[in-house]
Amino acid sequence: MARIARNNQEEIKNCFIALLNRPWVTKADDPELYQSIRSHYQELRDWFQEYCGFSLLLTRQLARLEKFPGQAHAWMGLELFSDPLDYALFTYCLWYLEGKNETDQFLLTEMIEEIKNHLIGSQVSLDFTMYHHRQSMYRALKQLKALKVLVAVDGDEAEWARVGNDKNVLYECSPLSRYVLRHFPQDLTTYQTPTSLGELAYPDDQEGQVRRRRHRVYRRLLQEPVVHDWEWSQDERYYVLTQRHTILEHLSARFGLEGQRYREGLIFFYPDHSAEIELFPTAKNISDLVLLLAGEIRRLLDQSDTGIYTDERGRIPLTLAELEGLLLRLRERHKSLWSQQLRQAKSNELAQEILAHLTDWGLATVNSEQIILLNPALGRWNGNYLTDEDEE
Repeated sequence: MARIARNNQEEIKNCFIALLNRPWVTKADDPELYQSIRSHYQELRDWFQEYCGFSLLLTRQLARLEKFPGQAHAWMGLELFSDPLDYALFTYCLWYLEGKNETDQFLLTEMIEEIKNHLIGSQVSLDFTMYHHRQSMYRALKQLKALKVLVAVDGDEAEWARVGNDKNVLYECSPLSRYVLRHFPQDLTTYQTPTSLGELAYPDDQEGQVRRRRHRVYRRLLQEPVVHDWEWSQDERYYVLTQRHTILEHLSARFGLEGQRYREGLIFFYPDHSAEIELFPTAKNISDLVLLLAGEIRRLLDQSDTGIYTDERGRIPLTLAELEGLLLRLRERHKSLWSQQLRQAKSNELAQEILAHLTDWGLATVNSEQIILLNPALGRWNGNYLTDEDEE
């Protein structure tokens, strides 16, 4: 009986993790997981609604958790997109698909023409003879195909993006197109700021304020790599401090997250690798460099007269020149183990790439004057290369 109970808990945990990290779970692509979610639907729905304010949708085709961040960050965008126009065209493609039935077929040029005509009424001009506009449309179409919202029957949009209207693509509409965009509790025109789009409607009483605080705390802890104490509001920080045992218990039981209270905040990590979750360090070379940098910082903090120090919040301020100097020393020390691209990269380019990776993972912030390494999280890492003696 104990083994059955453990297996059941592991099954529920897999459902929690998949719903949090996937756009959706479809019956066609993962029937076993879909059936597990269906079997535990009430428990999953109630927990996500109670602690995150997320709604769980279950149809005969899919299970979808309607997620939105506790606090939006630039790295939360779609990785494939690089321009605001990409998002706009992605949305207007979904608008076009709303008028299509399942398995309806249509040409790319037909969709483009209808979107262009629709936008003329809004004084928005699209010109797909321009390479920039075609590239944005290409990225939007590629993302829709990756989500399996759009199915290419014949042709390739990459060719259309390269040469223009001389090429065409035949598409088929997927029933998933109706589940991409979030359903808002009120008309979009009533929202005054982008930030308000991420808020639910709460009663204006004590119970409503308690729910708002709880939802925001759990959303941020589940969706951000790390949240330090100074990043919370006073009210939220009080909740994290007083409810930490409950938070640790919930996130461990539902998601397998291991957490610990440090001076600077409540820090969580996954003890086991999972294909469902993108974790740090990633498989990219840039993560290896961040680990090397973290180890170098730790060594310098233990030495005197290095100019490297932590402030009262455990943060390490650096100038861009200081960061470049650290990276140059690491390259000189380990250049035989670095790729040719990394060996030949300019110090400024390497520093900017490192900074982008650090900020994406909540390990640093950058302002106009300096770089702030967030040592409470970064300091948990220490990277170095194994030598032949180490392996022996």
